[in-house]
Parts: sequence; C-alpha cells; structure tokens
Amino acid sequence: MEGKLIKIVKRDDISKSVFFLTPILAIILTLISGGLIFYLLGFKPLEALKFFFIVPINNVYGFSELLLKATPLCLIAIGLSFCFKSNNWNIGAEGQLTFGGIVSGGVALLFYNQEGFYILPLVVLAGAVGGMIYAMIPAILKTHFNTNEILVSLMLVYVSKLLLDYLVVGPWSNPEGFNFPETRQFSNSARMPILFEGLRIHAGIFIALATVIISWFVFYKTYLGFQMKVSGFSLKTAKYAGYKGKTMILLVFMISGACAGLAGVGEITGPIGQLHREISPDYGFTAIIVAFLGRLNPIGIIFASLVVALTYLGAETAQIFMQIPKYTGQVFQGMILFFLLASDYLLFFKIKFLGIKKNEL
Repeated sequence: MEGKLIKIVKRDDISKSVFFLTPILAIILTLISGGLIFYLLGFKPLEALKFFFIVPINNVYGFSELLLKATPLCLIAIGLSFCFKSNNWNIGAEGQLTFGGIVSGGVALLFYNQEGFYILPLVVLAGAVGGMIYAMIPAILKTHFNTNEILVSLMLVYVSKLLLDYLVVGPWSNPEGFNFPETRQFSNSARMPILFEGLRIHAGIFIALATVIISWFVFYKTYLGFQMKVSGFSLKTAKYAGYKGKTMILLVFMISGACAGLAGVGEITGPIGQLHREISPDYGFTAIIVAFLGRLNPIGIIFASLVVALTYLGAETAQIFMQIPKYTGQVFQGMILFFLLASDYLLFFKIKFLGIKKNEL
C-alpha cells in the first residue's frame, strides 16, 4: 500500500512585511466570501457589499457613528493586547466592560440631581477601577490556585450581566420609568460631552486616543513592554531571566480590565446617559478579533477597530435596505477571524512533502 506523507513544520524565518500584510489578505478574502454569500442569497454581490461597507459612511453622520462604535472596540483591544502580548488570555472583557459600567453608573446615579465639574472625572475613575477589580478575579485565581483564566474570565461575563439585569429591574430602576428595565437619566455633569451638535460622537474618543499613545510608549519604550514581549515568546525564558510571573499576570489583567471599564463608561455616559440591560453589543468579545487583526500593535488596532466597527454599521444598513438580519455583521466578523487564523497558520507553518512511503499490511 502506498501513500503520500506530508508533515506540518514550523517556518524558520517569518517576513515582517508579510506578517503585517496578512490581515489585509484576511479582509480581502472576507469581502470575496461575503460577495459569494450575498450572491447565493439572491442579491447582486457588488450592490450588497456597497450597502454593507460604503453606504453606512457616505455622510458625516455615518462616519461619526463609525467612530462612536470604533472607540470602545479600540479601548478594549488595547487592554487585551497587554494580556495577549504576555501570553495571558483574558476572554472576559465583556464582563469587565459591564461591571465597569455598573460601578460608574452607580456613581453617576449618586449625583443624579447634582451638577459639578468633579462628577464626570469621578464617574470615569469609578468605571476604570470597577473594570480593574473585576479583571483581578481571574488573575488572582490563576496566580494563587492555578485556575484557567480563559474559563474564569468567560464565566464572569454572565455574572456581571445578571447583576446588571437585577439592578436595572430592581433597586436602581427609574421610579418614573413605567417599569422599563433602565435607570434614571444621569445629570449633565456625569455625561461625556458631545463633540458636535447633531452627532453622537463624544469625548470618550480622546480617552481612546490617549490610551493608544500610552500603550505604544509602554510596549516599545519601557522595560515592562520588553518583559511582556519576552513572556509572550517563552515563559521559560522569562522565568530564567528572573521576571516575576505572578506580578506580570496581575498587572496586565489590571490594565486590561481598566481599559474595558473605560469602554463601559463611554457606553453609558455618552448619548444614552443611563444604565439599561444591553449596554454593549458584545464589544468585549469582538475586540478580541480587533486585537489580533491589528497585530497587537496600537496603531494597527486603530485601523482594525474601524474595519470591524463598519461591520456593525453595515449590518444595520443591510437590515434596513435589504431586509437581511442584522446578525450578518457577526458572520463577517467570524469570517475575518477565520481567514486571519488561516493566513497566520500558513505564515508560521509550511507543508512539507515527505514523498511516497510503502506500508506493508
């Protein structure tokens, strides 16, 4: 019996240019596959893709909505990149966003009938601390009890969402809200300033940009960034170099949680101005795609967040004009991740043919 044997081997040398070009290839393959899906559904591919990716941002309002949705994605992805670079896997950013929103919302409700310049900074700080504390739970459990941070952080998402649901239906519900699951409207002093009249984009975008700049400096100009890079390449090497693994785990989870908490602050103190059941359309999970599409690079994450945010807007537009379910956006996000992983696999590994081998029965 004869059979051709193949073997998957790791590449010795990886081109940096190809490393940063594969996300673009993943996006192109997603567009091609998306066009094919639209064709199979009975739509003209180019027209459908136009409604999905061009029509949503063909005016100032649409572009501002793109920035609005890209802001939390960018913030969360930056925080996740701290964990991923150091070989720690925080999958619960959605829960940290929700808990940060709960804590900051509680502070905003505390001052709901007051005005003052100090209120918004307190709300923002509370959200960051809330997200940080919530992210510390899987970090502490991992460092002290060797639990799996993936499972713990993921399960905590549901805990925070159930807590939010309890609060907006129960003790924090608006007494004048006709039993709708929402809180009172926050005072103007507890809300992010709107940048342009008639648009919903708010000052939270400046927090995201500041986070990008600070993270770039930390990654490439500090000793902490070097430690994360070494830990990401090899945990054994990091331990041999004397790096404190437990301290690193706690620190990166704190940073990641704080960024997710800030994203939660932006969602509740922006145009909405209150807590309700659904403060995030799964930004915490989608930001994982953004982080890897941006190659864990702060600048790359900015562009990746814009691309992925467009899938949210495109899904809404396609639902209105083409009667396609809004969950089409999640299909595109899934395809981006699939093609990115496939491209990365071929980037880091190659198929080696070993020739023909005769097997005796």
